[in-house]
Amino acid sequence: MNDNSLVHVTDKSWDSEVLKSELPVFVDFWAEWCGPCRMVGPAIEQLAQTMTGKVKFAKLNVDENREIAAKYGIQSIPSLILFRQGNEVARTIGAAPKETYQKFIEQSLAK
Repeated sequence: MNDNSLVHVTDKSWDSEVLKSELPVFVDFWAEWCGPCRMVGPAIEQLAQTMTGKVKFAKLNVDENREIAAKYGIQSIPSLILFRQGNEVARTIGAAPKETYQKFIEQSLAK
């Protein structure tokens, strides 16, 4: 995916990619060894395509980027956090179907 609707963020790119993003950013906190995380991946990729221009989607590997994971108190994965203008606006934990995440994002942004 080269249309920037899904980005892999790190401790170093976090501020520029997430906190300073013009668009709201839905971040998937995941790890290679996490089974449910692997189920979430395709849903996030599909949403990144259908919601292009409205929401930016990002993935953060918690094993490789412990600083950010710790900063947001990520204790169980997959954890998905929606940010708007640098602030956390909503959080959901656990694998869910694409439609559930889409509804979650839309309802959270409507507030």
